[in-house]
Amino acid sequence: MFLFQIIFIKKNHVILTFAKYRKILKTERIILGIDPGTTVMGFGIISITGNDLKLLVMDELILNKYDSHSLRLKKIFERTLGLIDEYHPDELAIEAPFFGKNVQSMLKLGRAQGVAMAAGLYREIPITEYLPKKVKMAVTGNGNASKEQVAAMLKRLLNISVLPTKLDATDGLAVAVCHYFNAGKPDAKKKYSSWKSFISDNPKRIK
Repeated sequence: MFLFQIIFIKKNHVILTFAKYRKILKTERIILGIDPGTTVMGFGIISITGNDLKLLVMDELILNKYDSHSLRLKKIFERTLGLIDEYHPDELAIEAPFFGKNVQSMLKLGRAQGVAMAAGLYREIPITEYLPKKVKMAVTGNGNASKEQVAAMLKRLLNISVLPTKLDATDGLAVAVCHYFNAGKPDAKKKYSSWKSFISDNPKRIK
């Protein structure tokens, strides 16, 4: 991790960090996966070098300790932006909201997803959206798999020694792995590279 902080190249009076140099060489691809939520946001980051898949980090952002919904949204934006600035992902994959009967809950979940996407778009990171069943299918082969089954498959796939007690982190990691498995399948996902593309594809979600 120390190498990512070192400034070690000077070219045409521009100082490049190791992370930026990695992007220039194109030897590694990094994917940030997010499972948005209003009480907990799970996330995972993987790197791909050739056919080698490696876990960089997985964790969760606890939000239910904040009473204000607007403060929770602020925390989501700040954490997502922080992850982008620290790990320099090439792509961001995010789980789409599951539409249920509780309208208020769905509005809040949609906002949580929206601010995470806003952080990615702010840093000009391409964003891909996946339905929950698509994520489960990609990781386990079963679109109705449980959280525990998804976590178990990720543990085996990425050689994770100990799984977190709460599985929100593995849910976020699963989105990143889903995106990796779906590379080159444009019909299996929705992709956005700017606010313009998101708004044009989702006019009813903008009020």
